[in-house]
Amino acid sequence: MKKVAYFHPALRVLHWLMAAAILIMLFIGVAMVSTVSSLHSLLVSIHKPLGVMILLLVIVRLWLRFTTATPSLPASIPAWQRTMAHLSHWALYLMMLAQPLTGWAMLSAAGDPVTLGNGIVLPPIMHVNNDWYALLRPLHTWVALALFATVLLHLAAALLHAFVLRDGVFSSMTGIRKP
Repeated sequence: MKKVAYFHPALRVLHWLMAAAILIMLFIGVAMVSTVSSLHSLLVSIHKPLGVMILLLVIVRLWLRFTTATPSLPASIPAWQRTMAHLSHWALYLMMLAQPLTGWAMLSAAGDPVTLGNGIVLPPIMHVNNDWYALLRPLHTWVALALFATVLLHLAAALLHAFVLRDGVFSSMTGIRKP
């Protein structure tokens, strides 16, 4: 593929849309498990379709990532940091896939349907099984915590590139040319 200075516009839109959706989802998840009020039902009704949307968006994003040219990291970045950057991105993709799938599997194991509104109900992806539910419930939480921590590290690295290093890495995802 040819060398480019910026990520494809569709990848940039998906990146920022998913960043907002994931942050919203993480905060909704925390609120869901910490409340027993009438808000719980509302939060669950948002959480399920938002999780499905994130799953679909990450699939589209991965397809675009493999079919479009992406900018190279600057030569000024040491090899170990390049390796960490690549590993952290793949970890983010893995968790963005795993989180909604573990949620869907957990609900399936509990016999709880994934409803998207307007009567749309997704089929279960596993049979009802209390043992699997007991495994998937904490796994869903641990993946969420790992995702949140990795997002924070990703944000810290982005801010480092934007305001300290000013090396074009941040602008490659914003599309804003550096001065």
